[in-house]
Amino acid sequence: MTKVKLCGLTRECDIEYANRLLPDYIGFVFAEKSRRYVSSDRAKTLKRLLNTRISPVGVFVNEPVERVALMLNQRIIDLAQLHGQEDEAYIGKLRALTDKPIIKAFSVASVSDLSAAEKSSADYILFDNDCGGTGKSFNWNLLASFQRPFFLAGGISPKNIKTALTMVHPYAIDVSSGIETDGVKDYNKIERLMQAVRKD
Repeated sequence: MTKVKLCGLTRECDIEYANRLLPDYIGFVFAEKSRRYVSSDRAKTLKRLLNTRISPVGVFVNEPVERVALMLNQRIIDLAQLHGQEDEAYIGKLRALTDKPIIKAFSVASVSDLSAAEKSSADYILFDNDCGGTGKSFNWNLLASFQRPFFLAGGISPKNIKTALTMVHPYAIDVSSGIETDGVKDYNKIERLMQAVRKD
């Protein structure tokens, strides 16, 4: 079954929604420019409320590698999602500081963008539209020949989740804007999305 990551959780009630519906992952965004930004202290508080069956992911954009490793090693998060221009040298430095899994995000505009993703040493690949968090999808047909398991992000919602699962068969889906109403997480949308994935 396709795994689910609910990203950009910021409130206690968001954690409650996750605990009720049990996605595989939730995401805390540590990029300060994001409207979904949470501090490390806030993430610690929310993590304490999270069901232990759910893995928290930290989303970072060009953060100092030491800060990412510290949050992993302090077990505030279980995985790091790198959403900036972090290269192979960066991933190597992070691996020297922690043994926790790494997700590297890649934006997809053409088939040529897939080559770097295929070669990445990250544990997991994530494909998104542009820099992420835009609520817009990209041409999923571009992923037809990609061989590695991957997270699919970018404009996924309860309305198009079935199409996404049928077209590209991702290892996991990563959704944020598509489960929001007026900028906050919407329990009913999350529930519809989870039901659609579990019926697949």
